[in-house]
Amino acid sequence: MRLKFISFFILFILSLNCFTQEMKEGFTYLETGKYKKAEVFFKQVLKEYPTNKTARLCYGRAVGLNGDAEKAVGIFVNLLKDYPTDFEVKLNYAESLLWSANYPDAKVYYQKLLKENDKSFAALLGYANTLSNLKEYKNALINVDKALEVLPGNPNALVSKKYMRLGLANTLVTDQKYKEAENLLKENFKSFKDDKETLLNLANLYLISNQFNKAEEVYQKLKKDNLLTSLNGISLVYHLREDDKKALEISNEAVKNITPETDKDLKKQTTERNIQALIWNKKYKEADTAINELIENSKPIENWMLSLRATLNIYKSDFKKSIADYNLILEKDSASFDGNLGKANALKASGYYNNAYTSAENTLKFYDKQKDATNFIKQLDLSFTPNFEGKAAYSYDNGNNEAYSYTANIEIPFSTKFKVLANYNFRTTSNSVTDLKASSNNLLLGASYQLLNNLTLKGTLGVTASDSEVNKYNQLIADISLQIKPFKLQNLEVGYKRDIQSFNAELLDREIVQNNIIVNYSLNTNFNLGWFSQYYYTFQNDDNARNLLFTSLYYNILAKPSIKGGINYQYISFKNQVPTIYFSPSKFNAVEVFVNLIKDEAAAKKKEWFYGLTAATGLQYIEDDDQQSTYRIQGNLGYKFSERALINFYGLQSNIASAVATAGSAGFTYTEFGLRFKWYFLAKPFYKKEKTKDKL
Repeated sequence: MRLKFISFFILFILSLNCFTQEMKEGFTYLETGKYKKAEVFFKQVLKEYPTNKTARLCYGRAVGLNGDAEKAVGIFVNLLKDYPTDFEVKLNYAESLLWSANYPDAKVYYQKLLKENDKSFAALLGYANTLSNLKEYKNALINVDKALEVLPGNPNALVSKKYMRLGLANTLVTDQKYKEAENLLKENFKSFKDDKETLLNLANLYLISNQFNKAEEVYQKLKKDNLLTSLNGISLVYHLREDDKKALEISNEAVKNITPETDKDLKKQTTERNIQALIWNKKYKEADTAINELIENSKPIENWMLSLRATLNIYKSDFKKSIADYNLILEKDSASFDGNLGKANALKASGYYNNAYTSAENTLKFYDKQKDATNFIKQLDLSFTPNFEGKAAYSYDNGNNEAYSYTANIEIPFSTKFKVLANYNFRTTSNSVTDLKASSNNLLLGASYQLLNNLTLKGTLGVTASDSEVNKYNQLIADISLQIKPFKLQNLEVGYKRDIQSFNAELLDREIVQNNIIVNYSLNTNFNLGWFSQYYYTFQNDDNARNLLFTSLYYNILAKPSIKGGINYQYISFKNQVPTIYFSPSKFNAVEVFVNLIKDEAAAKKKEWFYGLTAATGLQYIEDDDQQSTYRIQGNLGYKFSERALINFYGLQSNIASAVATAGSAGFTYTEFGLRFKWYFLAKPFYKKEKTKDKL
């Protein structure tokens, strides 16, 4: 907080009775802020008049205001010894305590002075400024108002009051009391119309509280006298509105307005915003070039440059490099907000969850109740909070099969590495033509353990119980997988799954056990192209075997909402053909083009809707038969009640023969509708009190 304590200096000058003509030059230096010259001047005076009170007072003030607060305190302590009852000397001593940042002692001393004279403007203003420095803003405002009652309209008191309001408003924003903070800031405009600092604080309030239109209005007010500050702010507003293209346009305009006369800090802020805008727009090559140019021309490298490089690497999913840069930042400045919270995000994305907690908590040590850090910890907590997910579904096809299914999943994490899993499924199916009915109950219990930051083992084991009019049996079922992140932007999953053919009653009766070896692989890129492939090798207890390959090449057209389109290809072959029992061609090929629109539930905020829609069409080839056209439509619509509960409806319809293993798949059509509910039934993770550090 910038506070100037010269308000009562004028009064001090007027009250002196021992002015001499020779000291007028020194008074002028003090009045005009030339403290170094004043210090030299009064030092010379004291050589000739060492006991002159006025000269000693003036010398003490010159020394303190010139930056040597401790020396000034000593000068006034000696004056107090000689003039213990002199109120003027006491006022100067009190002010010297402020210069030396000894606010607790200053507070006590000013309270004593106000008992002597509660109408002293200097004492009231000094006390108010002391309280402000102690962040006791409400009491500070009360006392600055008392000072203004003594000297109405005093400019120094009004300036102090402005900064007290800014301090209190900042506290209110931290406590998310946005309306109170807004009203308080607007009071500053009564004395300081369109004050820049107040406008910037008001804009920041609107950004934090997601009032983006109001934030833009404030930045527009700054445009006339603070063009670059205005454009930098408006660019950020458009980014938060998820219009990154416009954000870059505005930032480019700001860069064009940089001149050789532009303030160094303002030039830095504009350059930083422009590189951020390039990153937001995935113009990584341009951003990388700009950052490298900055670093090459800066010795030593400044933290804001390292922060830009770290941010770029986060967007490129090169988290190892990002963490290295954040560590460099923290070596120079352990309190760096970007360093601590940026590192937390990079650690989380790398799978080092415990260390991510530590970095976020470090942020809060320096920035109490900071919203982004607080939300980061809340979201990390939610990732490891015990939860329940239930689903009810109804399906039917044109082969007169109907099915109802009910599924319940429970996840109970006991640490960031280990969680217990449970799954129960009940399915009943019937056919109105064959009059067959059957049901199955599946129960799976298991666990998941993160072996390394990029390696997780997951396994469940259970039993299925089938019951029909023809056959009853129990069978072992299992699902084991190893999830690996071998390189950046890549995911690999290798697994084994044992289950029972359960699509319809006839298949359940036959007790066909499937043993599946599964490999899933996905690759993302920094240029919006993605690839996903899945391979199944299945061997069954009826001596049949299946090869299934699915691969999808897609392009991310938009980020928010997510729109992507692409091509899918599917190949299936069975060792034996048993078409009267289930769909088992010697060869099956299908190609489709698709478009996908998604607002993911993870991106939705509380009391917001989320949705998804996929439409696909293509061709399928069964054996050597003629080609058949295919279509697939699926969608979901959900609502997030809170961060801990959501619900969604979904539906799909497809005529792709491979959608299910059933007999007579030519002309097959399958439809399904369902309702899903997810609930985090505990408020916090079990492990919250016992975190350990990850090994990096």
